[in-house]
Amino acid sequence: MNVKNYVPQNPNALPCVKNVMKFLSDISCKQVILGQHTQTMAMEELHYIEKITGKKPALLGFELLSYSPNINYLDTDEECMKEVSENYGTLKRAWEWAENKGLITFTWHWFSPLGGSSKSFYTNKTNFDAQKAVVNGTVENKALLSDMDVMAGILRPFCEKNIPILWRPFHEGEGDWFWWGAKGAETLKKLWRIMYDRFTNLHKLNNLIWVWNATKQECYPGDDVVDIVSRDMYPQAHVHTSQKENFDNLIKNSSDSKIVIIGEIGTHPSVEKIIEEKVGWSSFMIWSKNFCIGEEFTTSKMLLENYNSPYAITKENLPILY
Repeated sequence: MNVKNYVPQNPNALPCVKNVMKFLSDISCKQVILGQHTQTMAMEELHYIEKITGKKPALLGFELLSYSPNINYLDTDEECMKEVSENYGTLKRAWEWAENKGLITFTWHWFSPLGGSSKSFYTNKTNFDAQKAVVNGTVENKALLSDMDVMAGILRPFCEKNIPILWRPFHEGEGDWFWWGAKGAETLKKLWRIMYDRFTNLHKLNNLIWVWNATKQECYPGDDVVDIVSRDMYPQAHVHTSQKENFDNLIKNSSDSKIVIIGEIGTHPSVEKIIEEKVGWSSFMIWSKNFCIGEEFTTSKMLLENYNSPYAITKENLPILY
């Protein structure tokens, strides 16, 4: 598969965005960018990979959950507060990684803009109605836009420094477990378009690469507001395939003209098999903590095999793109 469409949908996209997208397009079916999600200041995952392989991933993922404006600190639990407190300040790590010219991607487990308790990004922890939030002028809509504006302010300094971000909001929207997916495909698409318009046209965040992350065709918001398509998957531990079937289903249900990546995955796919079977994943990102650290999902041997593959792009052989 030769990806043709590496032109950003935002006509004002910065050169760094164009460089990253062109690179992702060029390597499809030839090489794979290795990525790793982190969500704490300690970045245990990064250090584990370095210890085992002597190398670093080319792409680091960062979590924005603690940057949500409306965390309910008065009605929460220990598990939630541990996750939030561990995530405090991690944008500093994103800045450090960007200063060293590594690629970055952001995930936002968005605590409910209005109401909710504990981990209110989960549907069962909030009564926030996304269907009402996409209606202009409602209380829910005002809360939604207010949160978006706060996040735009957090992202703005990266834009001012010409740092490209693989921006993956509303992830796993095909399911009903997060509030943004709970009201179905039409609401999800409207949420995406509202954010795209606001971040692109109002806030001028021209450093964002818009990564759509869902598996169902009815959820796809349209080629005009998507740069990259992706999906998440958690296959069986120690089963390292190319994930070809998931790739084929994704491009069938979204767009076969777009760059394609794995947004997050629990078990390492095989870099060698991805290339041998000509599967067009340009990158994948392993999820955090026990999905990376230890051998519950991927052995040290397999980790070494992927990081030492001639087809793998790690931090060491990533060209400077911005």
